[in-house]
Amino acid sequence: MTLTTERPTTAEPGLDAIAEAIAAAAPAPALAPEEEVKSRDLVLIWYSGDLEKTWASLILATTAAASGVNTKVFITFWGLQAFVKDEVRVTGETWMQKMLSLMQRPGMSHRKLSKMNFLGMGPWMMGVLAKKYGVAKPTELLEAAQALGVEFMPCQMTMDMFGLKREDMIDGLGEPVGAATVIDLLNNGASSLFI
Repeated sequence: MTLTTERPTTAEPGLDAIAEAIAAAAPAPALAPEEEVKSRDLVLIWYSGDLEKTWASLILATTAAASGVNTKVFITFWGLQAFVKDEVRVTGETWMQKMLSLMQRPGMSHRKLSKMNFLGMGPWMMGVLAKKYGVAKPTELLEAAQALGVEFMPCQMTMDMFGLKREDMIDGLGEPVGAATVIDLLNNGASSLFI
């Protein structure tokens, strides 16, 4: 007598039909309600026009967007100067607005370091080091951020105060907004970074 431990490969006719009928008659187990999946949102508040803070802001914005985080950048005060077209030299309508743009030349390519600027030698050295170590330049990071869907929101109050017009600004910026828009985003659960 030989004992076999194998199961038969075919079930008896009718057993499958009975199992299906039982499964159909049984109430479905109650499922736990699915939690609403909130999208991750980040609001970067960019107020500085210094080169290293411009660089850091763009690195954070592109990294967040590449990680699937819905990223918005509110640009205000000196940060807005980086978003003026590089070829625009003087902005504003009044003599004070024009003097401000002469003292802090607008444009992404004209950012100065907050420390160790050394009459332009500091930014030049940073550029050489960035190239040597494969770090993207701010202009490249800006293009990447826009391609990744980062929304850049210029501050309407700053634009008015500095006499900046839409035609002075780079392409791809969203509509100017006020601080209330940012507060609303934060009240609705967005994380924030202030640079």
